[in-house]
Amino acid sequence: MSWLFDREPGERPIRGMAPGYVNSANLGIPIATQVLGNVSFLAEVVLLQVLVVTPVILVALDRHSDPAGRVRVRRIASLPVRNPVILASLLGVACSAAGLRPPSAVGASLALLSGAAVPAALVALGASLHRTAPSRAEPAGSVELAMVTGLKLVAQPAIAYAAGLALHLSAPQLLAVVVCAGLPTAQNTFVFAQEYGVGEAMANRAVLVTTTLSLATLAAVAALLG
Repeated sequence: MSWLFDREPGERPIRGMAPGYVNSANLGIPIATQVLGNVSFLAEVVLLQVLVVTPVILVALDRHSDPAGRVRVRRIASLPVRNPVILASLLGVACSAAGLRPPSAVGASLALLSGAAVPAALVALGASLHRTAPSRAEPAGSVELAMVTGLKLVAQPAIAYAAGLALHLSAPQLLAVVVCAGLPTAQNTFVFAQEYGVGEAMANRAVLVTTTLSLATLAAVAALLG
């Protein structure tokens, strides 16, 4: 899609995230609890995105941030240490696997930080909507946003539904797959865009529009498959 709208190569990872990277945590967990009755299936989606998809995206962004466009092995190897999203996820998986629990004082501090993460991200997103508001003279941006929204909220759930039928999933499994596919664009899309200074306008608009319209998609999925 980036080549269609003549975007810079460095923006392509962000424009790939916008229609494909789902908000599996902030919205996914409460929606899964309400629609599916549990979050066990969603946990696998969260781990896949954070531990597999996110490193690939960050490697691509790191590569394009280098003036020479080089892939530096040392820099990529240190990526988990430099990026708090990957580092925190790896530590969480390791602690869970080892059965470790932090002391109460540490746990309370972590709980406060985790509780502030979503509001802080929403404030940053809202501020960026004003700072990077699209000009009315940018019709290509609106067309691209419409394509991203259609891919995210229509095409992705439809593909998930077709794949689920092909794999002969049970009705509850099929509902879980399609609901997860119909979740809106994740806020991490904007966070990464802001961190690397690429595609910020598209990222924040994609998060806003898909989050607003995803309610219709999820309601339709629940009505048809629930």
